[in-house]
Amino acid sequence: MPLKQRAILAAALTVFTSFCFAQTPQAQQPAASTVQDRLARLMSAGTGAWTTDQLANMERLRDAALTDPYALNELRHLTDNIGPRISGSPQAQAAVDYVAAEMRALGAEVQLEKTTVPHWVRGEETAALTAWPGQASATTQKIVLTALGGSVATPPEGLTALVIVVNNFDEARKLPAGAAKGKILLFNEIFDKRLAAQGHGLAAYGKAVAYRGGGPSVASSLGAAAVLVRSVGGADYRLPHTGATFYAPGVTKIPAAAVTAEDADLIASLTKQGPVTMHLTLTPQTLPPVPSYNVIADWKGSEHPEQVVVVSGHLDSWDLGTGAIDDGAGIVVSMEAIQLLKQLGLRPKRTVRFIAWMDEEQGGSGSQTYAQEHAAEMANHIGALESDLGADHPDGVTYAGPAALGDYLRPVAQILDAIGASTLTRGEEAGEDISFLKGVPGFTPTQDSRFYFNYHHTAADTFDKVDPQYLGENAAVMAVIAYALADASTAAPR
Repeated sequence: MPLKQRAILAAALTVFTSFCFAQTPQAQQPAASTVQDRLARLMSAGTGAWTTDQLANMERLRDAALTDPYALNELRHLTDNIGPRISGSPQAQAAVDYVAAEMRALGAEVQLEKTTVPHWVRGEETAALTAWPGQASATTQKIVLTALGGSVATPPEGLTALVIVVNNFDEARKLPAGAAKGKILLFNEIFDKRLAAQGHGLAAYGKAVAYRGGGPSVASSLGAAAVLVRSVGGADYRLPHTGATFYAPGVTKIPAAAVTAEDADLIASLTKQGPVTMHLTLTPQTLPPVPSYNVIADWKGSEHPEQVVVVSGHLDSWDLGTGAIDDGAGIVVSMEAIQLLKQLGLRPKRTVRFIAWMDEEQGGSGSQTYAQEHAAEMANHIGALESDLGADHPDGVTYAGPAALGDYLRPVAQILDAIGASTLTRGEEAGEDISFLKGVPGFTPTQDSRFYFNYHHTAADTFDKVDPQYLGENAAVMAVIAYALADASTAAPR
């Protein structure tokens, strides 16, 4: 904050404080030093665990990230040239090889950490209504859907069954005994677009995604022949939204697909008028697990190379789009952190470790492998960053760990204020992959989530959805926080 603005704020706060406490009985007045301390913290965080030179380096990293084309160019190659990177696929392996080569070119010490990942392959996926009230003779209605990751197949020729619709799990529990037996059950839980539009996209997603994850098991327990879930997202452009589903132990695995919002509405409307029959064909295959790799690249520390700050994203993606926002963007802004350290000639005290996680989408095999392989080293993991919420504008940093991290990071947040990213928010976790690193403080850019779930896990997750300016801002957050943690005089609170 400029000196003039600080002076104005100090004066205003002094007047406000005087007004608030002018008529308060003396015994109830807070100590003057307490008020002054609060004002001081609001106006300036000091330098904290960093020197003025280190803070200046953070400014250099921030500014370079906004203009350097490296992240954007890397993202274009990952998405346009390599394409979808579902675990176990040739594209996933190509991405591993490419990212490893790029990190070696920067001068980082690279290793490929072997992990075993699921190998699920999407096949044919078609559906049509074959009978409904008011049907014109000799017609069908196409239904747009996509198999959920991990789904089993229908018979090769497909299955034909009546469709019944419930809006939530409670309605499913209240169905008469046998009502769903042999039928296709649709969970029509509507994604809360208003909540997402207010900046709470993750909260809206969390409410709806339970049906994608648990719907197949619930439907199976009711005797359904197959299950559909309304797509978990906000884009009403007849885009089906895929994602992993998991069958509970002991239940019969049934075919599972996500249907577009428009087609869910259509089916719900028609079933209110009378019986509706659908023909559904899904032919996915679950093949034996295959080996894959986390890409690990170390920018070695100058004083404490054994101490590590992780900067990361997940390299795998779903197969409908090309994985630009989920999570190509997270990968390239993490790569950019190493690129900028090299570009500016910075060697922090501690090692900055880039990790491209494998298999976040289908269970987190890569992160679990890393947590197991490096369990004895967790005390030397000073902090872990992960970017996995796209590439929209970041307004700050979410941290997972003790409340003291907020005060610790305040000088760094002031550096990010120039790009509107100074907000510090405490959260339960800061990334799916780094959540496996127990006891390690976690950090992630707090991104604008209003639009992310319009494209997430759909065919529209492509390079054009990424704004270069916002991508640069996210790279700035990742690089500044990584450097701050790696070069601090005292480690982040745990």
